[in-house]
Amino acid sequence: MDLEERLETIAAVGEEIITREDLRELLERKEHPIAYDGFEPSGLVALHTGIFRPLLIKELLRAGVEFKLLVADWFAWINNKMGGDLGAISKVGEYFVEAWAAAGVDMNNVKIVKTSDIVGNKDYWKKVVLISKNTTLTRMNRCLAIMDRTEGELKDAAQYLYPAMQCADIFHLGADICQLGLGQRKINMLARELGPKLGYWKPVVVSHHMLMGLGGPKFEGKFDENKEINIEISSKMSKSKPSEAIFVHDSTEEIKKKLAKAFCPEKQVEYNPVLDYCKHIIFRAEKTIEIERPEKFGGDISFESYAELEEAYRKGRVHPMDLKNATAKYLDKLIAPVRTHFEKNPRAKELYEFVKSREMTR
Repeated sequence: MDLEERLETIAAVGEEIITREDLRELLERKEHPIAYDGFEPSGLVALHTGIFRPLLIKELLRAGVEFKLLVADWFAWINNKMGGDLGAISKVGEYFVEAWAAAGVDMNNVKIVKTSDIVGNKDYWKKVVLISKNTTLTRMNRCLAIMDRTEGELKDAAQYLYPAMQCADIFHLGADICQLGLGQRKINMLARELGPKLGYWKPVVVSHHMLMGLGGPKFEGKFDENKEINIEISSKMSKSKPSEAIFVHDSTEEIKKKLAKAFCPEKQVEYNPVLDYCKHIIFRAEKTIEIERPEKFGGDISFESYAELEEAYRKGRVHPMDLKNATAKYLDKLIAPVRTHFEKNPRAKELYEFVKSREMTR
């Protein structure tokens, strides 16, 4: 794969690139740049973590990127996930790794790093303090949105450590590319600003899309000053709302039932979660989407691009229920290997049963 192909492959993973010119320069001087993403181990693995994210990681690996997955156990602890039980959080981290492997991520080419393995390093905490000393309280308050919390939701002072630690992760892991969800852009922008000032570098930000919850758009959030980004963060699929999320353990019938109830107004393509999954998941995994319909409604119809599907839906050529049924079928195809792994692999099944038995806390 030549430089232009690598550039386009990596750029296609992101919904926002800051900046494309910096990405090109990085690829010109490094054949294997390092990208990272971090995950709080909490609750059951949903569609965005267990299916969507692996698809993106596979593309980055194909483009020669070295990927580091940060199992952010201390972050989950700070954020009071799993009841603040660090031991339970650690076990959930193992469960997450099982899910990524089951989804087809080549774990031999991905480095797993745990926050608990790096917090004993004094240089890490030096970075945290340096970042904190060079960031105002006002700026840190604005960054709290990365926790899916606003300032008024904070419960303890430890949560103020979260943004500085996440910024320090970028430099401690040697990440050239911050390849996280769009909701993490504030910290990534802080890292770009502080990196050169603190003697580090200016990381490239390749922010990926955040899948919408089945319930449709939410407009009440206060996470970002940019209206569209704020809606995307507010509307994202959340495990804390199980009826609006699809999990990698859901059965074929459960997936179909959840999609049947999804927000999907006829002819509406904006803020439509079903189309969202078609665009960002199914068309990444499939070259075509075939929608099965009775002959009296025009018979089966297939699409070779998301743009074609969107236009047909906008014009009313595809009925919402037909779209939902097709989406359920393709999502189930992607979920099935992960679901089966947790049903048949003894260690995976044990981890799943453990997580399922724990009360999910936000």
